[in-house]
Amino acid sequence: MSETRENFLNFTEANLAKFSNLIPLFFLTGALIAVSMAPIFMKLSFREISANATLYNRLWIGAVIFGLWNGFNQLGAKKIEEQPSLEKKPHLKDYTLLFAASIFQLLNRLCFIWSLTQTNAANATILGSLTPISTTLGAWLLLKQRFERRFLVGLVLATVGAMGLGWQDWQQSTNSFLGDSAALISAFLYTGTLLTLENIRDKFSVINILLWRCGIGTLFLLPVVLFFDDPIYPISWSGWLSVIALSAVCEVLGHGLLVYSLNYFSAAFIAVFFLLDPVIVAILAWIVFAENLTFLNLTVFVVILSGVYLAISGKVIMKKEIEHEESEYIVQQ
Repeated sequence: MSETRENFLNFTEANLAKFSNLIPLFFLTGALIAVSMAPIFMKLSFREISANATLYNRLWIGAVIFGLWNGFNQLGAKKIEEQPSLEKKPHLKDYTLLFAASIFQLLNRLCFIWSLTQTNAANATILGSLTPISTTLGAWLLLKQRFERRFLVGLVLATVGAMGLGWQDWQQSTNSFLGDSAALISAFLYTGTLLTLENIRDKFSVINILLWRCGIGTLFLLPVVLFFDDPIYPISWSGWLSVIALSAVCEVLGHGLLVYSLNYFSAAFIAVFFLLDPVIVAILAWIVFAENLTFLNLTVFVVILSGVYLAISGKVIMKKEIEHEESEYIVQQ
């Protein structure tokens, strides 16, 4: 009887351990779904205001939400007479990197938006799909991470699948060097954002990272929209609902969960996982706007899913693990 009870307890503990390991993946999936809703809300917002004005409203609303959130946290910390202990004390270098990550993200979005005015969405999608490759290369060179063969195979498979989404339109499109270059630069800038955030994630809370990012983006974008855009703000309740939803769902919830996931996953893995974004977007567009899904689309979806599955099952060896392995080897010698 006692042996049966002990086996049951061991089984329960093993299941709980497996479930706790899956929780970060659930959060990352939530981030993917929330971020994937951005094109839907943006398409609704574009009926009244420009792309730059939409981005500006997305950022300032996000800055207000994160500012209020941070203020409530500070009040709560004072009431219990203790400060939050989740953050290591940041230095000037860390603030510089946080500022750089905010600029990278803003320029990434501006380049991608501008590229869509100079080239078609297929070209931008294909070139944007190179982000996981550049992120993996950057993580290997700069963060000293190593990747199992299974992860690398999944990376290539998912990237090829994501590029396949726009391949048919790519063949029919006219060349646009400036637009394609902007899309490629956008991919590299997003790589810089992910790698920089991974480097400083343990120095700042999720709220502070996104408060900085939204605040800096708002300040830099304000002169642009004042000079080039009219109107800057939506003119109807439906327009306001679209930009508020864009900020609350995609910026606050989506990117909040994404930054939080950097506690558990490498930037390279997140970049590969987010190749599922066009799959989610296509399904949402099919549901909301009745856009067609072709057999080629469905085939590509299977390829991307297979690649992401392989990447999930492949291990990313972090710099700390490499240093630990090297120190153990030195001790043994």
